Amino acid sequence: MKIKRALLSVSDKRGLVDLAKILHAKGVEIISTGGTAKVLLSAGIPVRAIDDLTGFPEMMDGRVKTLHPKVHGGLLNRRDHPEDREAMAKHGIVDIDLVVVNLYPFIQTVLKPHVTWAEAIENIDIGGPSMVRSAAKNHAFVTVVVDPNDYTVLIDAIEKEGQPSEMQRKKWALKAYRHTAAYDSAISEWMGEQLQENVLSFPKEISFSATMQQSLRYGENPHQKAAVYRQPLYQGISLLHAEQLQGKELSFNNLNDGNAALEMILDFRKGPAAVAVKHTNPCGAAYGSTLAEAFQRCHDADPVSIYGGIVALNRIVDAETARLLVKLFLEVIIAPDFDADAREILAKKANLRLLVVGEMHTEAVKTEYQLKHIKGGLLVQSTDQVPADSSSWSIGAGPTPHEGLLSDAEFAWTLVKHVKSNAIVVVKDGVSLGIGAGQMNRIDSTRHALRQAGERARGAVLASDAFFPFADSVEAARDAGIALIIEPSGAQRQQEVLDAARSAGIMVMLSPERHFKH
Repeated sequence: MKIKRALLSVSDKRGLVDLAKILHAKGVEIISTGGTAKVLLSAGIPVRAIDDLTGFPEMMDGRVKTLHPKVHGGLLNRRDHPEDREAMAKHGIVDIDLVVVNLYPFIQTVLKPHVTWAEAIENIDIGGPSMVRSAAKNHAFVTVVVDPNDYTVLIDAIEKEGQPSEMQRKKWALKAYRHTAAYDSAISEWMGEQLQENVLSFPKEISFSATMQQSLRYGENPHQKAAVYRQPLYQGISLLHAEQLQGKELSFNNLNDGNAALEMILDFRKGPAAVAVKHTNPCGAAYGSTLAEAFQRCHDADPVSIYGGIVALNRIVDAETARLLVKLFLEVIIAPDFDADAREILAKKANLRLLVVGEMHTEAVKTEYQLKHIKGGLLVQSTDQVPADSSSWSIGAGPTPHEGLLSDAEFAWTLVKHVKSNAIVVVKDGVSLGIGAGQMNRIDSTRHALRQAGERARGAVLASDAFFPFADSVEAARDAGIALIIEPSGAQRQQEVLDAARSAGIMVMLSPERHFKH
């Protein structure tokens, strides 16, 4: 069954005229609306106006133009059902064999600065999704195309067979439903944000809009397929918005580890800072008087594990810092920017990926959410955004710590929330000395962090993401010379732990929050 009649109504005019010229050359009658019709007519392509088809003018500023039985009857009628054909003849309805529609630019509209509620609402498409859904439902007889990138395939099919194959129509119907679902999800996400009723208000039903940014070579392992999708309404700092200056294409693991590094560095705001990440855990973190000093201290925290890792920095990378970075094998460097000298230095390593994410500390902190897929569903929670604020802590043992220890405790408490639980971090003078991550019991994480810190642990701060269930970790801290422990309150045996700290001469600060990261 060849395509005889097509309805074209698009906001994205890419490739429109070329497609219409082919349709016209093949004798296809073109029906169109508003701006699409004007473009086609100006290109010399004959067009039948939608109001000529329906017998009704476009009205209400274009809100009502395609919502009519002569449109949807033409789309939905089953060509092999006599009853449908009789209804068509009775009511003067003609077949529409092809629908080429893309929707009002709602996302582009709401991303504009200072957009009003009224402007956003007027860019919610009604007729377009209705036509797309009708055509997709009747894909046995009707072709629906929502993506200009598919025009080439459509044209080729029309020229060879008169219409796309049944399988191609099914695939485009699926694409059409995904398109309208994502469109509606974007609208609900935006409205939820405006009304402060986002997903974290836990409505009965939730949906998410996401668009493929790129396919990836593979996932965590070569036998796993992968792609990365972006949330079109998200406007904060993101690797998916970053400018890549050089280097190979980012892999699944690069993006996963890079995001972990970005989330970490955004928490360090008190001065020039650097973090190094391996397998989503930090292997070093430090402040410095300069960015170069911060990175050097970060590197020296664990010069072994940083090999092949990802580094994130919170200041523009200068030549001094670049000369330190270029000495190492790193996968990715993330920074607000790289100055001209730094770019020239780092260009010597062509495969090294440089990501510019822009200014890091200007955006307002907003509540975001995390998703975790489980079999048959999703776990949803807010992100762990509680700042490290020693003024909210209480003294569990010993005197009030001096300012230097409190500063290190806040640094350690900031870092430990980014370490896989059970998490232990040892910090001194604004640099991590030892990190124990992901052990099945807390004492093993403690021993690992203290062993890594070695003699440097004397006079240092130890942070635990959750409370110590027993005094054994405190005893290990005592033997290592730890001066202060920061841990959450609430342990059943907390008094035993605090008594052990007093006996060992270790100060203990208690936080009302814990920082599990599984």
